[in-house]
Amino acid sequence: MLRLVAIRLFFGLLTLWAVSVVVFAATQALPGDAALMILGRDATPERVAALRDQLNLNAPVTVQYAQWLQGVVQGDLGTSYSNRSPVTEVLNGPIGASLTLMGLAALVATPIALAVGAFSALRRDRAFDHTTSLGTLVTAAIPEFVVGILLILALGPGGLDVFPSVYSRNGGPEQWVLPVLTLAFAVAPPIVRMMRATMIEVLESEYVQQARLKGLDERTVLTRHALPNAIGPVAQVVALQLAWLAGGVVAVEFLFNFPGIGKVLMDAIENRDVPLVQAVVLLIAGVYILVNLAADVLGLAANPKVRVAR
Repeated sequence: MLRLVAIRLFFGLLTLWAVSVVVFAATQALPGDAALMILGRDATPERVAALRDQLNLNAPVTVQYAQWLQGVVQGDLGTSYSNRSPVTEVLNGPIGASLTLMGLAALVATPIALAVGAFSALRRDRAFDHTTSLGTLVTAAIPEFVVGILLILALGPGGLDVFPSVYSRNGGPEQWVLPVLTLAFAVAPPIVRMMRATMIEVLESEYVQQARLKGLDERTVLTRHALPNAIGPVAQVVALQLAWLAGGVVAVEFLFNFPGIGKVLMDAIENRDVPLVQAVVLLIAGVYILVNLAADVLGLAANPKVRVAR
């Protein structure tokens, strides 16, 4: 197990390095002059040239990348061009807000999706099963920002007017409802479908049939034999969906004007704040890779052949 985890950790770090190369190259290709955007169009050429020297923008691209990567390894993400503050300070609040939003979405979506998937398997080929299968298929095909717009039209000011559609610093907890529901609707369908398929396979297995033949009641068969064996494969899908949240939260935050890393990223791109763009994208990629690594570990731990292999 340790050897397999170490191999996956190595490839995860290798992937993160490749992402850093792509992110740095993409930000370098952004149009416009960062120094000119900071100082404004009325700045003199001398001031622009001095700021370019200060920001090390005249150095070769390879030198700039090496210095940036060294800073990232040391925990220094650079200085924001927009407000001249360290990037780590700029991201402190938004990171906490985004993690809270993703955590609430996961807490809402995961148990409900697992319960719906398991119940759908128990009611296989009945009305509930057909309705659930159709509903999850349609929901999975709709982009998350469209789901958010539909929720705004239904529950926001354009519909029942139950919840606010735009986040406000002076607002109450109710303004979290629509962003959380949007993310929950986005991640739940794959979990429901995977839980249903796995549960059907487990219920048809020989050891579950044997438990029933021994006279065990159905609740004991489900809780002690079926569910524990169904959770293992589904855990990987849950982890992958939670990893998707790291990127999917960007569009949702922009839609609801939520003060998280998504809004910071959009503002940074608009202002050509290269260090901030690089830091946010690298952070999202790091979270995605880390959660995927956790999914791999869960998959290995759930595989008896791996656990007992010498």
